Amino acid sequence: MSLRYSYYPGCSLHSTSREYDLSARAVCAAFGVELEELKDWVCCGATSAHALDSEAAHALGVHNLVLAEAQGLDVVTPCAACFNRLKTSEYEAKEGLRPASVPTRQSPYSGKVTARHLLDVFARDVGVERIRQAVKQPLAGLKPVSYYGCLLVRPQNVMKLDDPEDPALLDEMLRAVGAAPVEWSYKTECCGASMSVPFPSAVETIVGQLAGMAREAGANCFVTACPLCQLNLDTRQTGPEPPLPAFFFTELLGLALALPGANGWFAKHLVSPAPVLQSLLAAAQA
Repeated sequence: MSLRYSYYPGCSLHSTSREYDLSARAVCAAFGVELEELKDWVCCGATSAHALDSEAAHALGVHNLVLAEAQGLDVVTPCAACFNRLKTSEYEAKEGLRPASVPTRQSPYSGKVTARHLLDVFARDVGVERIRQAVKQPLAGLKPVSYYGCLLVRPQNVMKLDDPEDPALLDEMLRAVGAAPVEWSYKTECCGASMSVPFPSAVETIVGQLAGMAREAGANCFVTACPLCQLNLDTRQTGPEPPLPAFFFTELLGLALALPGANGWFAKHLVSPAPVLQSLLAAAQA
C-alpha cells in the first residue's frame, strides 16, 4: 500500500505548534510516509468562521479538499480542529447539505479524496505492530493520560475516527512504544479551546480540573493529537502542584524511535518535560 498523502498543516503547525509539525514530518519520514503539502492551502476557519458564518466556513473546507483532489491524494492533517472542519465540509458536500463548489476554485469537490487525521494514518495505515517493531528505546516509566479533546472524535457520524465516548487509538499507540497509558474518564472533555484568549480564567479552571483528574489517576503527563489542546494544557495549568507536561503523540513516537531532533521539539514546550524524561532514563538504566 502506497503511503502518500496530501498534507494540510493548518495555521497552528506553522506557528505556535511548530514542534508538532517537525515531529510529524520526522516520524512520517521514518516510516516511509510521504507528505505533499497542499499548494495554496488556506485556513480551515477554526474556530471563529464556523461560529459566525457557516457558509464561509464550509467554503474554506471545500477549497482545501479541491486542492487535495488536484494532487490526487487523500488529505492528512495533524490538527484536530482542522480535521473536524475539513471532515465537516466533506460530509456536507457529499450529503448534498451544502454546495460542492466554491467561487475560489474552478472545479467542484467530487468526493474522490477524503480527509484523514494523522493519528488515523499511524494507527491504521502504518499499523501499531509496525510501530512496536520499530521502537529503539521503549518509553518505560511513562504514565500518560491520552487526551483526545472534543473535536477529534465528535460528531461520530462525521468524524468516523474512533469511539466518541471511549476512544482507544492513542492508548494503543502508546502501549506499542512501551508506555503505560492510564485509564481516566476525561479523555474527550473540552480543554476550553479558543476561550483561552478572551476568558483565560475559565480555561484555567477547566485545565486545572483536567490536571487534577490526571494526577488522581496516577499519570505523569498528557498526550494529545490537537495543537489547541496542547497549548491550553501547556499554558493554563495553575495552582500549587507542579504542572504536567503535555506531549504531542508524534513527539513520543520520535523519542521511542530515537530520531534526532527530539530535544529541539521539547525545548518549545513551556512546561518542561525534562523531569519526566529523566525518569524514563532512570527506568531504562535500572
